[in-house]
Amino acid sequence: MKLNEEDLIRRIRSDLLDSFDEELEMEVEDRAFTSAESPGVTDESSVARHHYFRELFRLQGELVKLQDWVVASGHKVVVLFEGRDAAGKGGAIKRITQRLNPRVCRVAALPAPNDRERTQWYFQRYIAHLPAAGEMVLFDRSWYNRAGVERVMGFCNDEQYEEFFRTVPEFEKMLVRSGIQVIKYWFSISDEEQNARFLGRIYDPLKQWKLSPMDLESRKRWEDYTVAKEVMLERTHIPEAPWWVVQAVDKKKARLNCIHHLLGQMAYEEIPHPPIVLPERVRRDDYERHPVPASMFVPEVY
Repeated sequence: MKLNEEDLIRRIRSDLLDSFDEELEMEVEDRAFTSAESPGVTDESSVARHHYFRELFRLQGELVKLQDWVVASGHKVVVLFEGRDAAGKGGAIKRITQRLNPRVCRVAALPAPNDRERTQWYFQRYIAHLPAAGEMVLFDRSWYNRAGVERVMGFCNDEQYEEFFRTVPEFEKMLVRSGIQVIKYWFSISDEEQNARFLGRIYDPLKQWKLSPMDLESRKRWEDYTVAKEVMLERTHIPEAPWWVVQAVDKKKARLNCIHHLLGQMAYEEIPHPPIVLPERVRRDDYERHPVPASMFVPEVY
């Protein structure tokens, strides 16, 4: 179904507003939305946004508890985020990591392999990013590049493609046997939604950097990517590391659903912490503070 001009403008505007919300999320505190509805709010979309923020902050609070449990228990977690370009993987990852300790929960977003890496065992460059005890690693795209973009764009041959499918189930089973929990998400969007999001990036100067020649090429090969996705899900959906499909046409709902589901994949519990007491500052009679030269200060333009 082709979008009419009015619907297209609406979707582009929604995408722009979403980028503003990304910044708002970093600044607004949970107490701003503690009531069921803010006084005087009648616009349906505003109420929906307030509900989204309330749920996001609540779930992020649970993620902090999960983080504490991962550290205390020495659990090891790998979460793979896959999906078409502009499916919302990065936005979901950002909301998961937003309030977590980057030393505990880190993101691995590997660039295209260099000449040396192309001669290695295919999985070799990913192994260095796997978690140690008490760590979570979120892969923004993963070894499944071979089943998707490499297959569609012709970056691997048929033999390499088939070898990947022979190896990846055993590779993931090996990770699980070693004590690493593997969780795999596929973010699913429609043809029309991807088109609208790409147009939003074209007209948003803050997002134009997200559009690459590969992204533009992927628009022409939508059906090839669909076939590749279907084969990938069928051949790599194993009990030890099953795929979970996130309906991602609505970005905000996708983020909340993904975080809620992720929390449900681990039997975490709240770890008690001793009360924190701020110590008194030690003052020394022989200490004298030296003034900072005025030339070193950043100009106060604002």
